[in-house]
Amino acid sequence: MKRKLVIIMMFIGFVGLSAQAKKIEFQQYKLDNGLNVILHQDNTNPIVNVSVLYHVGSKNEDPARTGFAHFFEHLMFEGSPNIKRGEYMKIIESAGGELNANTSFDRTYYFETLPSNQLELGLYMESERMLQLKIDSTGVETQRKVVKEERKQSLDNRPYGTLVEKIFSNAYKVHPYRWMPIGSAQYIDQAKIDEFISFYKKFYVPNNATLTIAGDIDIAKTKELIKKYFGEISKGKEEITRPTEVEPMKTAEVREIVYDKVQLPLVAQAYHMPAQGTPDYYSLSMLTTLLSGGESSRLTKEIKDKQQKALQVGSVPFALENPGLFITFGLCNVGGKAEDLETAIDNEIEKVKKDLVSETEFQKVKNQIESSFVTRYSTVAGVGESLANYSVYFGDPNLINTEIQRFMKVTREDLKRVANKYLTKENRVVLYYLPKSMEKK
Repeated sequence: MKRKLVIIMMFIGFVGLSAQAKKIEFQQYKLDNGLNVILHQDNTNPIVNVSVLYHVGSKNEDPARTGFAHFFEHLMFEGSPNIKRGEYMKIIESAGGELNANTSFDRTYYFETLPSNQLELGLYMESERMLQLKIDSTGVETQRKVVKEERKQSLDNRPYGTLVEKIFSNAYKVHPYRWMPIGSAQYIDQAKIDEFISFYKKFYVPNNATLTIAGDIDIAKTKELIKKYFGEISKGKEEITRPTEVEPMKTAEVREIVYDKVQLPLVAQAYHMPAQGTPDYYSLSMLTTLLSGGESSRLTKEIKDKQQKALQVGSVPFALENPGLFITFGLCNVGGKAEDLETAIDNEIEKVKKDLVSETEFQKVKNQIESSFVTRYSTVAGVGESLANYSVYFGDPNLINTEIQRFMKVTREDLKRVANKYLTKENRVVLYYLPKSMEKK
């Protein structure tokens, strides 16, 4: 049986490596206005992905005006002098495309996936909002209501909805990661229209943007279209500054109990970890796969299945441009206690600190990492987003072909080392979410 298992795992690893071996070709260049352009040609299917990554997220905001980047995620669909209000999505969808946007601590990202014969439409639509976004009282007031309602639905009125917000506000006291991208409804209400215009003119400019086009394209023709629609957009006039605050090293554990409208206790632990792209980030990322990567992972197998102390348990590396968080969490089983679940999670972390992971289990983790890369690059949208991220955060889009090697350099000893270095009580925040009925009167 063991012999069969080893052969199967070797085969899985071989398949993963073979699938990733196909190099993703791309071209990168800049326009005179500073727009970073990345092109990837893949004529397999008649589709194309057009995306623009603006290097602005919640960490670039004024602490007294949080939520601006997320606000613009919505406002950028308000149209322009040439695109009527409410028509942006309709135009793309009527052309057979799909579109969306998202905001994080570090970026704001917009994309359309279209039939390849609609490439010019995608470029026109993105250039319009970069060149002359409509920012007026009607649009601003409309989006004020939208983002406030989104916050109510996704955070304030949702069980455990404020969990991540509580984690980051407890973990960060100096760095702007201390507030969430969704921001404060209070500050969005207070902001004047001139403040939104100023934020737009500073950050949503060609020299702070990466345009990525991936899919069924002709490189030469695509370059002509890019010059046509983006070449005459002026470079931003303001200097784009990045946060310089450094979060002090934690010296004592931080704990908080939140009594919420929930039925079951939840436990979350957040440990400070290095920024994405650093050597220890790769080790910690693989450690989370060991702990919670699938039904046979350590946390799931031991705490959920064997001990039956959790309905759900896991860990995730919250990888960010600046140092982020390694988070573990667990939702108690019916009748379970938060203290018992926390102890169970701590015990599994202590095992990693004490003993080397076996060769067989480590190989499984490596196979899972390889598989995740293959899945990520199975669509032109995934390729386009990865090229943009690697270019903006790492300064090297070719990491789309080589980053897997950084993961494969991680050793079993590295997993044990980073667990002992970072997963310490003095380096963490612990949150309990408990039913309101448990609160002492």
